[in-house]
Amino acid sequence: MGEKSEQKKQFILECAKKVFMEKGYKDVTMKDIVEACEISRGGLYLYYGSTKEIFMDILHMETQESDDVFSESMPEEATATDILMLFLKEQKKELLRKKNSLILAAYEFLFANKLPKKENPLKRQFDEAVYILENLIESGVESGEFYCEDAKDTARNIMYVLEGLKITAKTIGISEESVDKELLYIIRGLVIEE
Repeated sequence: MGEKSEQKKQFILECAKKVFMEKGYKDVTMKDIVEACEISRGGLYLYYGSTKEIFMDILHMETQESDDVFSESMPEEATATDILMLFLKEQKKELLRKKNSLILAAYEFLFANKLPKKENPLKRQFDEAVYILENLIESGVESGEFYCEDAKDTARNIMYVLEGLKITAKTIGISEESVDKELLYIIRGLVIEE
């Protein structure tokens, strides 16, 4: 695909992302995306055949963007504690975001599309986060910043807590104070106080 085609595809994804944030996944039609992009129906179908294809690319794009934001925000001399704190700060921002979030749409997408585990973008994100946290925890244990007997299980538990908080935030709501308490509990479970 040429550069102009890639730019057009990126434009479609950015416009469609806004529609999915506003309407969720299940209520979005190709017509909605055509109208948001202000392109012809045929123009959209040159790039995508369904809302499912578009949403899969949006989830992939979101993963890339969050990885980029995280790595760009981290100074080279950052400690394991610094990295953990930045990670939790980014999670908190996502949890408290009232608008401009794809969380609800992502859950609707997964309920509507029974994907094999290897094709499930949220499962892949979850597994990648567990892997990164596991390595971070092991690094923190080696440097004497953290105490942890089982880095993999601890990383998985942290991700389960964060996923639960995401669902809570979108279903019954959650206060900043409650988020802070849960994140502090995670930190206290790892960081060795001096």
